[in-house]
Amino acid sequence: MPTLIDEARTARENAVAPFSKFKVGAALRTKAGKIYRGCNVENCTYGLTVCAERVALLSALAAGERDFTSIAVVTQSEEPSTPCGPCRQLMWEYCGDIDVTLANLAGQTIEYKLSDLFPHPFSFCIE
Repeated sequence: MPTLIDEARTARENAVAPFSKFKVGAALRTKAGKIYRGCNVENCTYGLTVCAERVALLSALAAGERDFTSIAVVTQSEEPSTPCGPCRQLMWEYCGDIDVTLANLAGQTIEYKLSDLFPHPFSFCIE
């Protein structure tokens, strides 16, 4: 059975990154064990680019999912890369303090709780 990192690595293969050449894959696990994949999709304006983490999250939300346990993110960087600020904010709002596993193509991994990566989130709108 593929691991969450394997799923993120597979998602990364679908990335559309013609400008940066920096492909990212993400895999988000629900409490029921279902996995939603995402990859980054770039746009020539850069401002409309969507990160892999958000693609996975928005796909899951669009499918009606609301309870998540963990996410894995795979990049080609020398060190595993952390999610950007907007991704951290959306994950906090919709996932809470989930487990975050970061990995690179060389197999290096780092594990965090989202609160470690985003210690002071804006959470006024969270019930």
